[in-house]
Amino acid sequence: MAGKRAVFSWCLYDWANSAYPTVVTTFVFGAYFTTAVAETPESGTAAWGYAVGIAGLVVALLSPVLGAIADRGGRRKPWLAVLTLIGVTTTAMLWFTRPDSADIMWALVFVTLSSIAFEFGMVFYNAMLPDLAGPGRVGRVSGWGWALGYAGGLTCLVIALFGFVKAETPLFGIPTEAAAHVRAVVLLAAAWFGLFSLPLFLFTPDRAATGLGAGRAVREGLATLRATLRDIREYGMILRFLVARMFYADGLVTLFAVGGIYAAGTFGMDFGEVVQFGIALNVTAGLGALGFAWADDKIGAKAVIVISLIALIGLGAAALVVESKSGFLYIGMALGVFVGPAQSASRSMMARLAPEELRTEMFGLYALSGRATSFMGPIVFGFATSLFDSQRAGMATVLVFLGVGLLLLIPVREPKN
Repeated sequence: MAGKRAVFSWCLYDWANSAYPTVVTTFVFGAYFTTAVAETPESGTAAWGYAVGIAGLVVALLSPVLGAIADRGGRRKPWLAVLTLIGVTTTAMLWFTRPDSADIMWALVFVTLSSIAFEFGMVFYNAMLPDLAGPGRVGRVSGWGWALGYAGGLTCLVIALFGFVKAETPLFGIPTEAAAHVRAVVLLAAAWFGLFSLPLFLFTPDRAATGLGAGRAVREGLATLRATLRDIREYGMILRFLVARMFYADGLVTLFAVGGIYAAGTFGMDFGEVVQFGIALNVTAGLGALGFAWADDKIGAKAVIVISLIALIGLGAAALVVESKSGFLYIGMALGVFVGPAQSASRSMMARLAPEELRTEMFGLYALSGRATSFMGPIVFGFATSLFDSQRAGMATVLVFLGVGLLLLIPVREPKN
């Protein structure tokens, strides 16, 4: 078990990298691309979706491979360092995306590359958790990381919005011509990611190298992965958990992907209100991850996930029937309390289930389970909304994904700490 400084430095990486999905892919740069760079919002949304989808496909296919190779080599920090450097660099390159359709391909290429680097990095970052936390503390350390992640992403977002995008005089004297003050948010996110990731590389210990050369590590890693996939039934509990997570993760992804659309369309929220709602949702999710961190170690990750999914289904059903905007806001914030623990406890559950010698490979499969069907939820939401001409009907499909995931999770047995 590592010391407090090492654990805090690991958790701080969550604070660092959360700036990317919050500022770049969710709130600011994605909106800038679709409204100011693309020829039309519709074509921009479609192109952005394709880019993120391609990145997800690459991550799904290659994460287990990289994880297996890393397990044979032993060390994880060199992989994470390279991926972090790539992520920071490719994010910064988005600065050159002018409000001109001629820059569409530039933006899409670097969004794809930065998304791949971000997701690959999480495989190696997550795999460090069990060695770092030690038995009996995996849940709380995972929860601390998730909570810091929400806090870091939101802090960076607030600086981006009020220091650059909406400021009368943007920070550092950045001009507003050619949307420079908006494009500057990617430089902020890149600097944030790079700066706050440094403590992990300086103070968090890594596993010892196995002494295998790169070529041999690749050969043996691929052989190990083939053997794992061939004998996957021997890892029955892991397989069941990953399938269950595939469904409820789809529900959570859809909830975040379309929550703002649902709030705007059903309750008439304007852009400012949607951003404020998103911020509130992230705050409560972070508080939930922090609050349930100790419960994870006391009652187990599976229990925390089950409690969270039951609460999400109940609150989600309430959100479908509520008529007032204020009622929806309160329910939405309550939903957030259980989103964070469901995500955090899933990571600690995987950490407990994975065999030590295959841990990075298993977190590669974990990444695969989170990406393989991530397109299903939004597609089903869109289909149901169109079929019934109702966003409420579309949102009801989220409850189905959460419910199926819950039912599949129940037979999974969690190892004791």
